[in-house]
Amino acid sequence: MRFIRRTLFLAVLATGGAMAYNTWSDQTWPLRANAAARVGKAADKLGDRMSDSALTAKIKSKMALDDHVNARAINVDTVASVVTLRGRVASEYQRDRAVGLARETVGVVRVIDRLQVK
Repeated sequence: MRFIRRTLFLAVLATGGAMAYNTWSDQTWPLRANAAARVGKAADKLGDRMSDSALTAKIKSKMALDDHVNARAINVDTVASVVTLRGRVASEYQRDRAVGLARETVGVVRVIDRLQVK
């Protein structure tokens, strides 16, 4: 019985010591480093998606604030910083203005114009 208690005590002590060393030193266990790398990659992917939705929101806001563009008639989709505009506009001027607002938005790589003039 003493042997089991001593063995269990030493196992708990060794585990606690290893965890304390890992916490208070600059050394990390490889498992933790790999997990951190995977979390970083997932966060980068999420950041890309958020930036696409942020670009869409910026462009829609610009269009809503512009007096010459009917923002409700234009659908804005963003994938990998490439913006696609779809919908119907009343004139060529509105079409050019909507495409211009999208192109001048910071972060937009390319604008695909699928707008139709009535």
